[in-house]
Order: sequence, then structure tokens, then C-alpha cells
Amino acid sequence: MNKEFIFAMDELEKEREISKDLLIEAIESALVSAYKKNYGTSQNVRVSIDREEGDIDVFMRRDVVEEVVDPFVEVSLEEARAIDPEYELGDVIEYRVTPRDFGRIAAQTAKQVVVQRIREAERGMIYEDYINRQSEIVTGVIHRISNETVFINIGRTEGILPVNEQVKGERYLVNSRIKVYIMDVKKTTKGPQVYLSRSHPGLVKRLFELEVPEIQDGIVEIKSIAREAGSRTKIAVYTEDESVDPVGACVGARGTRVQAVVDELFDEKIDIINWSDNPEEMISSALSPAKAEKVFIDEEEKSATVVVPDYQLSLAIGKEGQNVRLAAKLCGWKIDIKSHSQYFPEFEEEDLDEEDFLMDYDGDVSADEDLAEELLENEPEEAAEPEEEAVESEEETDEIPE
Repeated sequence: MNKEFIFAMDELEKEREISKDLLIEAIESALVSAYKKNYGTSQNVRVSIDREEGDIDVFMRRDVVEEVVDPFVEVSLEEARAIDPEYELGDVIEYRVTPRDFGRIAAQTAKQVVVQRIREAERGMIYEDYINRQSEIVTGVIHRISNETVFINIGRTEGILPVNEQVKGERYLVNSRIKVYIMDVKKTTKGPQVYLSRSHPGLVKRLFELEVPEIQDGIVEIKSIAREAGSRTKIAVYTEDESVDPVGACVGARGTRVQAVVDELFDEKIDIINWSDNPEEMISSALSPAKAEKVFIDEEEKSATVVVPDYQLSLAIGKEGQNVRLAAKLCGWKIDIKSHSQYFPEFEEEDLDEEDFLMDYDGDVSADEDLAEELLENEPEEAAEPEEEAVESEEETDEIPE
């Protein structure tokens, strides 16, 4: 080895960002093994590579002991002092034993070690890079598809999009660009494996962070997300700045911001609501687009019963229960939906009495007597009287005075 080798180490350090000292130390360690293997010795040897000139030297090391047991690795105190009177017990004596043809062996070994160490170092750097980018989104190009598993080139490595993290209905075409969520990074014998997702709720959150500057700046915060990938997503947003409308910021002018996210998710529906610490308000908003008449909270069970108009019952529940299911995930509460007629059943006419007319939705006696009187006046038998009076008045108007 010579200066050209050291120059090559410097270039590798700049290009691959791998420490030159780390490479040289690895080569020295490998050369020790190569020396022992080629020369059939069990001697304690050390290999030194000059960092400036690239020269290689092999040194045999012996420990100074009082009684020699293994002459390959030990030397007596008397022999050591014959070389240098200052040697003491426990010192180490080194002899230069570099063979003539060791340069050829060193070159072959160095090549293998450098290639292996570069590969290992790159794997380590890739792992550190992507483990720090976990829970972020990256843009990649679909490289290949094997057994429905999609492999995506995401820069320094190839990510894996498993079948269970794909979205039903999405089409993945080779060489097409796609945004994916880094779900997990694992070390394996073949290098780091980066697992990606298109169905994770975090993908929606990161897409909104890209589109909404208020979220990037921390003015608007995404408090909760519930998603059924490919169909619908609900997000709850919050801000402490009274001058900012968090929902409006996410929607954007004429819906441009939310539409950009919808387009990336292939027309997945997105509901954006205001976050609230009040469970009744939060649950009522989470059931959007349905309107809740009343929300009854059970703090101990952390459950809620929501009353909605009869005509909005199917809207509140959603197709196959999707709307209420997402609302429950968003709020973290168990939600039971009841229609108005289910929760407040109509009474038979003969069972009505004055008290029934004065009952409100909470089951308390109403103080609005005028309302009760109005209800009593609208009974069928009393409604016929005004019609007779109207007929009489018509007959009077038909008479012509003489």
C-alpha cells in the first residue's frame, strides 16, 4: 500500500461519509487475521498502517513475565533486559516481523474489508437516517410489485408497502410516484427494512401539515384523527388563537387545501371539526354532517347516547355504521344513536292528560303554560267551530240591503 491507498480512503470519507480512521482500523484488524492464517502462527501480532504514507508494518508482541509458559507471546525479564535494561515485569516488547510478500496479501485483504465495511457503514447510516424519519411521509417511485407487495424506491433504499397497509381501491403502477408514510424501520441481516403505509391515519396528518402553514407553525393543532382508509376520515383541530378559524385554515380558500389532500388520497372523504373539551359538543360535532338534538353523557362508562331527528338517523349512523364508528374513534367515547321517536315515543291520545302536555324532553314539567293552552286549543272537536262561523259570515255578505 502507498499514498494512493490513503488518497482513496480520503475520497471514500468525503463521498460516502465514512470515517477514514474507522476503515483503516478495520483493515488493520483484518490484516492481523490474514497474517496468522497465511503464516500459521498463534503469535500476538499487531499491524500498523501509516496514515500519511500508507506503509504497513507487522509487529510481534510479547509480554515480559517472570516465568515463560508460551514463548510465542511471552519473554523472560532477563531476555527483555538484555534488549533494554529499563524493561520491567508487565511491559510489552514489539519486534518488527513484516514478511517480504505481505504487501500482496495486504492488498487482497484490504479490498475485501473495505468493500464489506462500506456496505456495513452504509446500512448503518441508512438505518439511522430512516429511523429518525419514522412517522413522516416521503415521496417515492414504485419500483416493482411482487405477490401484491409493492416495493418503492424512496431514495437511499427500497421501502416495502405490505398488502395490509395498502388501501382497497387504489391502483399501484410501476414507475408511478406516490406519497407514503414511514411506519416502521427494522434491522435485518440483509440491511435495514423500511415498512411503508398508505392506510395509516398519520398519512392524513402529515399531508395536512404540508398543505396548511398554520399547522406547520403550530398555530393550529390536529388533536385527533379517525380513519377508514379509502372511504372517510374525520379530524378534530384546535387553536388557542381566537383570531384563527382552525377548520377554515384546513379547508383553505374555496377548499383548495383540503382538496389537495383529497386528491392525494384518491377522493377519500374528509370531515374537519372543531375540537372541544366539552364531551357533548365534541360528540355532537363528530357526528357531522348529522345534527344532534341532544347528547346524554355517562362519565363513569364513558359512553354517550345521542338523539337525532328521525329523518337524520341513517345519516348519523352512516353506511354500515361508518359515521358513528369514526365519531367514536375520534372522541374516544362509546356512542349510541337514537332517533327522536325512539327516545321520545309518542303517547296514545286517550293516555294524555294535562301533565303529559307539560312534559319537556328532559322529563321535567314545563313552565310554559301558553304552549300547553295552545296544544289544548288545537284538539279536533274545537277546530270545527271557526268553519261554521266562516259560512255564516259568507251568507251575511251575500245579502243586498234594500
